[in-house]
Amino acid sequence: MPPASGAARPARRGTSMSTHRVARVALAAAFAIAVAASASAQEGSVGIVEKKVFSMPSYTTVGGRTIRDLKVGWEAYGTLNAARDNVIVVPHLFSANSHAAGKYKAEDVAIGYWDSIIGPGKPIDTSRFYVISVDSLVNLNVKDANTTTTGPASTDPATGKPYGMSFPIVTIRDFVNVQKALLDSLGITRVHAAVGANMGALQSLEWAASFPDLVQRVVPVIGAAEADAWTIEKVELWGQAITLDPNWNGGDYYGKAEPLAGLALALKMVTLDARHWSWADKTFGRKLATEGASPLADWKNKYAIVQALDAGGVARARSADANHFLYLVRANQLFVTGQGDGGLEAGLARINAKALFLPAKSDVLQVPDNSRKAVEIMKKQGKNAELVEIEGDGGHLDGVLAIARVGEQLRRFLAQ
Repeated sequence: MPPASGAARPARRGTSMSTHRVARVALAAAFAIAVAASASAQEGSVGIVEKKVFSMPSYTTVGGRTIRDLKVGWEAYGTLNAARDNVIVVPHLFSANSHAAGKYKAEDVAIGYWDSIIGPGKPIDTSRFYVISVDSLVNLNVKDANTTTTGPASTDPATGKPYGMSFPIVTIRDFVNVQKALLDSLGITRVHAAVGANMGALQSLEWAASFPDLVQRVVPVIGAAEADAWTIEKVELWGQAITLDPNWNGGDYYGKAEPLAGLALALKMVTLDARHWSWADKTFGRKLATEGASPLADWKNKYAIVQALDAGGVARARSADANHFLYLVRANQLFVTGQGDGGLEAGLARINAKALFLPAKSDVLQVPDNSRKAVEIMKKQGKNAELVEIEGDGGHLDGVLAIARVGEQLRRFLAQ
């Protein structure tokens, strides 16, 4: 069957990659791009989904600042039962939105990023569970019509102008608190499981630590229980690609030229870090972007991987906002399970939920050892925690594109 990611097969050795093909490979490589539709992915699909909007007149952040007129988008799959206790919360990736399954329109080419495991009869079975996903605060995709979020690009009610960098710094706990407010509005008082990948893994752990009597199970996929020093600097480098763009102007660029070059470079870095060198070599090798156009002859001549990831960064930047990217970086840097009060061990000690960690074996962004560390701590605390690695050489993105490889383990865990 076609690759679930929609990634093109490598060009034949010695040939060039067409512009269309380069763009297609680049988009398939992008960190948060929705998975291209395939027959196997659509089998048991949730079908057409509706994007809704949740509003709060005001919200006070973990840092003590107030955000007024807060709005986030959300979508749900399945049916909420009478007891309102069949809920699975699926927080999303760093550069994705809440579109985890199905399509918005029948003619859409792309489907939700986890459609392979969410739907009737699938591991996250929507004939049994009510699955909710929410656009995060400071969501990256603020220019996407299917994303609703409040962040730096939003209008500050006090000034009538975009917040820019005056928007309050927000945390993973803030993302979860807003999601909790949505669940409260729906009368939900129990969460069967919190399941998320990448930044969604962080939010899932925060769900379990912040609301231990509410959350019964937690499944962090390709995520860590805290941001270690390596991760803090890694994502800082992404952000510096933006802040070094002269158009960033300290975050004051709304109504002016935007720092698109810096944002595109940041997204290119995200894409590469979310993969593995084996994937890069198999997909591109040392192929040239244009046959016969050697980088020895002209600075404009590029290798295929460079041109492809450049094109992917530019394409992703069109629907994104640079300041939102920076706020997401800071939220991820600040993360320690349980909001950091008392350190990692104290945060994990708050969790009552059973835990299933699903790291990707070839992940070089959130290495499996980060998950093993959390599992070891939780086991020493007498908690029910286990780990299953996702096999593959696709890197971090195996937690999205290859998640079906651990689908049966996930199904069994949710049935416990």
